Amino acid sequence: MDPSLQAQLQDGTVIPASPLALTKDREWSFTHQSALTRYYYDACAGGIAVGVHTTQFAIRDHKLYEPVLSCVAETIAQRQKTNPRTFLQIAGICGDTPQASEEAHFAKSIGYHAGLLTTNMIRDKSESEILEHCRVIADIIPVFGFYLHPAVGGRLYSHQFWLDFCEIQNVVAIKIAAFNRYQTLDVVRAVIASGRDDIALYTGNDDNIINDLLTPFRFEGKQRWIVGGLLGQWAVWTQQATHMLQQIKRVRQQDAIPTHWLSANASLTDANAAIFDAAHGFSGCIPGVNEILRREGLLPSNLCLDPAEILSPGQSSELDRVTADQKTDDQFISQNLAGWLAGN
Repeated sequence: MDPSLQAQLQDGTVIPASPLALTKDREWSFTHQSALTRYYYDACAGGIAVGVHTTQFAIRDHKLYEPVLSCVAETIAQRQKTNPRTFLQIAGICGDTPQASEEAHFAKSIGYHAGLLTTNMIRDKSESEILEHCRVIADIIPVFGFYLHPAVGGRLYSHQFWLDFCEIQNVVAIKIAAFNRYQTLDVVRAVIASGRDDIALYTGNDDNIINDLLTPFRFEGKQRWIVGGLLGQWAVWTQQATHMLQQIKRVRQQDAIPTHWLSANASLTDANAAIFDAAHGFSGCIPGVNEILRREGLLPSNLCLDPAEILSPGQSSELDRVTADQKTDDQFISQNLAGWLAGN
């Protein structure tokens, strides 16, 4: 990985997990996918993750993986001509080893910097078999490890798994999205014990974002921070997320954390509960993200590839409630939406 990209990853940044732009006829919209990418870039996100859970794993079944990743890469390349800056491009990689290898080769060939390696489709294999799978992919592209919440297709891993995972040389970061304090600590402890200061820790715990980012984790006489986030929650209100992370970095330098950050964490978790549809076992998770972006004009619909994946009963009114209580990007988006849709 290029040193400037590595430095940005290590410093910590906002990486939204990009949704898929579908029309009301469930046709992919290149125009809206490009506009959404321009929004993330102009909102000062430090990167983007595509082909991940929020993008819908089913894009592979619909032969959209390569077109969507290509669209995003092309849009970023155009943006960097007029506003050059360091911007991490993370490709979601999943499937068995042959499929994941093919995806890794493709992503690398069009300029993606790392692969967020999801093992949901091989979760029934042993930990040793999954580790070997990870080693194969790491030989192709730098790997962003991923502890995925079991409720959305992940599985539980032992502390030893993460110790062994940290021995893979081309691992550059780990996204912790276990939605569980004990399992989060398993990963943090393993990274500290490994001595791998080059592995960046990122929160994927959308239910505890601010606390993750403000906690100095101390084990074995060493301290590590979860430096940034790669989050579905940050697919919405992204400019506000970038402002928040910059404030958090300043707070980390202080001896005491102001209590309003605890309140902010509770408020953001409440918002995420509505967006991710925690009340219904996360069944409306992706439609909830899509609905916020649809209301802002960035997506043409809140639809998913699976017709059964829709907003849950009462979820829309919950979105009304939490949106009224949050700092949003509505003004920023309204000022720029026409240009983004026009390709500017």
